[in-house]
Amino acid sequence: MTAIDRPSSVANIDPANDNVPYADVAAFDVRDLVDVDEVMEREELGPNGGVLWAMEELEANFDWLEERLAECEETVILDPPGQPELTMHHMALPQILHRIEKLGYQIVVIQLLDSVVTTRPSLYLSSLLLCVRGMLHLPYPVVNVLTKLDNLASVGGADLPFNLDFYTEVQDLHYLLPHLSAEQGSSQSSKWEPLNTALIDLIDSFSLLSFETLAVEDRASMASLVKALDRASGYVFAGARGVDDEGRTVEGGASIWAQAMGGEWAGRMEARDVQERWIGQREEFDEVERKQWAEEAKEAGAQVSSARVERAVEIASKGGVGDEEGDEELEEQRKWREEMAKDEGGSAAKVRK
Repeated sequence: MTAIDRPSSVANIDPANDNVPYADVAAFDVRDLVDVDEVMEREELGPNGGVLWAMEELEANFDWLEERLAECEETVILDPPGQPELTMHHMALPQILHRIEKLGYQIVVIQLLDSVVTTRPSLYLSSLLLCVRGMLHLPYPVVNVLTKLDNLASVGGADLPFNLDFYTEVQDLHYLLPHLSAEQGSSQSSKWEPLNTALIDLIDSFSLLSFETLAVEDRASMASLVKALDRASGYVFAGARGVDDEGRTVEGGASIWAQAMGGEWAGRMEARDVQERWIGQREEFDEVERKQWAEEAKEAGAQVSSARVERAVEIASKGGVGDEEGDEELEEQRKWREEMAKDEGGSAAKVRK
């Protein structure tokens, strides 16, 4: 959000989060309202019970949350607890989100799933169950994301039995059955196969699941996810054409529905491209990316140096060449020109022009 100059705020609403990496820029922190350690000691609760109690306390003090949201930017990113109880059956989180929605916010829920789950069929299947339950419990647009794609190859992702699109599009899960049997051992496969089949049928019956992919340091990957989130929230349609009294779009502009169905709003990277980038040919792509970064750094340096030339000319035109600042500027620029001419021939002259 910062990189694309979109005003946004980030806040922690996880009362047990002792390591907030964005603490310096956090708009607010729920730990200022409730301390989970005090809750656990006073109410004689364990870690999960303490978090659930603390979330109920946040719900009971919603005025505190409302006041802090009023001070935030247009887009607010809330970092909630990761306990599955909150997204499976406990009512505090959905009730908090419902009250936030009544304040006028468009809510999108992002369920983050470490891509390492794809390396074990049983772990992937159980994770799908959690995602489905979360989508049923939280009645808002949900974007499911397979994260840490850049680490997948190093944790067994290079040996996946299926291509990545099988996991992102949650294709026919019955193909997992042989692999589940192999993981559980031949002596146990007959015992667990009916349960595995029932779970797969349950997930398939909802037809809710698909996954975006994310390698957080990859600009293209992050941009693709932001587009998907903007589509889920309706943000991409904020600039839609107006309509006349009869509901027809004016100035020949496309309707919101036409925009929604247009390919330019897809916002997804093809799974085969993600697999090629992070699993199949990661080293080759890394090398290409390093060269691109070097070119960008070189261009940025040239732009800075060109600005220094202009400043030196400005100082000279004002008769300030002899002052200390002007001398330093010109001497620095002279050294830079010599180095550039030595290393790259005519590029220094091009920059000066």
